[in-house]
Amino acid sequence: MNTSEFDDDVCENFEPSSADTVKQLRDRLIEVEGLSQIFRVLGDETRTKLIYLLSLRELCVCDLAEVLGISVPAVSHHLRLLRAMRLVKCRRDGKSVYYSLDDHHIITLIRQAKEHYSEETGKSGKS
Repeated sequence: MNTSEFDDDVCENFEPSSADTVKQLRDRLIEVEGLSQIFRVLGDETRTKLIYLLSLRELCVCDLAEVLGISVPAVSHHLRLLRAMRLVKCRRDGKSVYYSLDDHHIITLIRQAKEHYSEETGKSGKS
């Protein structure tokens, strides 16, 4: 492999910005701590589908299992992880447990990701 293929992606000389700039940028990294955990949880296709379904309406575990075509214990496992990340909440009604999204932030995140994906697949379809 020819190293010239990577020349456009890498600086020719290693000359970092000033020490003050580097320190300021490092100090800002704390703002995104923990975000990778949310994306890791959402990186699972089943959990993303659960979030999407719950963005449409409140659903019980049985309905989620039926729609997704997976077992109730599997749905419960995924929901437990989503609850731990405070992405979904539940309420008990007799013997049924209903799930919904915990707040509007996750709906916004899913909608924006869906919009971005649609734009990207639309661009690739035109080429």
